[in-house]
Amino acid sequence: MPHRIHLSLSAFLPVIALLGVSLGLTLPGVAGAGEMDEHAHHHHHATAEPGYRRSVHPYVMPKVSLIREDGSKVEFLSELADERPVVLNFIYTSCTAICPMLSYTFAQFQALLGDDAGKVRMVSVSIDPEHDTPARLAAYAKRFDAGPQWFHYTGTVEASISVQKAFGAYYGDKMNHRPAVFMRAGPGKPWVRLDGFTTADELVKEYRNL
Repeated sequence: MPHRIHLSLSAFLPVIALLGVSLGLTLPGVAGAGEMDEHAHHHHHATAEPGYRRSVHPYVMPKVSLIREDGSKVEFLSELADERPVVLNFIYTSCTAICPMLSYTFAQFQALLGDDAGKVRMVSVSIDPEHDTPARLAAYAKRFDAGPQWFHYTGTVEASISVQKAFGAYYGDKMNHRPAVFMRAGPGKPWVRLDGFTTADELVKEYRNL
């Protein structure tokens, strides 16, 4: 049976707010919530562009240690070393718009895969490791009903930046975070980079075409 996604209304508010801005709508009750975090709203509201750009890259992974949401310290290379395809994104738990959208799409992606979800390794790496403790990541993962194939990682600032740079996804500050998803068919294979907001259906299509 497909995974069920248990999201509260509060989980949807940032997504609804972002969609409203993208479409030029004023949504009662959501605008006030956006005013509570003016800086975050200012950063994110210009990023809601439809569609995505696909490119292929021979990324080389750094030899760094990260910490999973269960508190285990692991080698990042080892985590990606099994034969399963990898689908990866970058998030942080206090993000108000881009990250909830990316994570919600990941949740829909795993639901669409159904029983095949266990055949892929889903990875979310925090770009705010100073605040994203394993406990915070575990709560964030639960919020999006992450299955056992979906792992969330934190670690040192240096380790996080090293991973971001390896994917060409380091922009100097978490407030400059940009939406992207990275896929790899297996060890030694090139990475497919999807820049922009993808739908779950588009992720499934790209995954099937790896």
